[in-house]
Amino acid sequence: MHKDITSKHLLKRMAADLANLLLELDIDPNSVELLETQHQRVEERRADLVVRATRRGQADSGILHIEIQNSNDPDMSLRMLRYYTDIRFQYRDGALHQYLIYIGKQPLHMAATLPDPALSSYRYHILDMHTVDCSLLLARDTPDALVMAILCDFRERPVQDVVNYIAGRLKALLYEDERRFGEYFSMLERLAENRSLQQHIKEAKDMLTQVDVTKFASYQWGREDGLREGREEGQKEGILLLLSLQLKQQLGELPETVRQRLANLTIGQLESLATAVLGFADLAAVEHWLAETESSKRLN
Repeated sequence: MHKDITSKHLLKRMAADLANLLLELDIDPNSVELLETQHQRVEERRADLVVRATRRGQADSGILHIEIQNSNDPDMSLRMLRYYTDIRFQYRDGALHQYLIYIGKQPLHMAATLPDPALSSYRYHILDMHTVDCSLLLARDTPDALVMAILCDFRERPVQDVVNYIAGRLKALLYEDERRFGEYFSMLERLAENRSLQQHIKEAKDMLTQVDVTKFASYQWGREDGLREGREEGQKEGILLLLSLQLKQQLGELPETVRQRLANLTIGQLESLATAVLGFADLAAVEHWLAETESSKRLN
């Protein structure tokens, strides 16, 4: 019974985090009610979420259905329609909002409508995780954002490195609260199943037992005198991690001298570079940008 209660708590928390961090729905986490769906004619998928929730500032609650999909399914629209009718048979009141979160490796090829004139008004929302700026999630440096980051596209970075980073940051943030760490790591494990990352999660868990967590950047966040400095350092590491990946994918391996100059940038400068680099054709453009930024800093 305790395990069942814990599972429901995690699903409710997961629904709130998906809605607010990825779908920007601004729901009240305290209003989330997990709805039973055992009578639906749907495939058994543990990550599917159906909840009743209320947006902040609104009085009436609605129903939120979130589906996580890791491949292009030509019948997805029909499946979503079937979810809709099954949910509606059980819960008649309140608006029903459906969201499909796509995390597959291939480009998204699924439509949010049905090519049927009789059902032309039926539509659901699709979020393609390839369009989500993962650096923003990592840079938030909160347990909720870190867990959601497991759904992002890792691009060319080694998967195990990213999973280890997320697990390590969670442990550093929640070092003095083992119960909360266990809850968030359970959420991480459940979401990782959608990307078949179970073995990577297991290796990350083993890694945590072999390292001194106090050496992780941000352990000082638990201390009042280092709170602000630690949070800023964590945000910078998150942005730097994804920016380095972006530069490597676009321009190739970075020289150590360039890596060191990147590490000396502020959070604001890193964010500006992340936007500017999209127009860079070669490494020389990066070095020119760095030189101008460093020159401006000396003048100020």
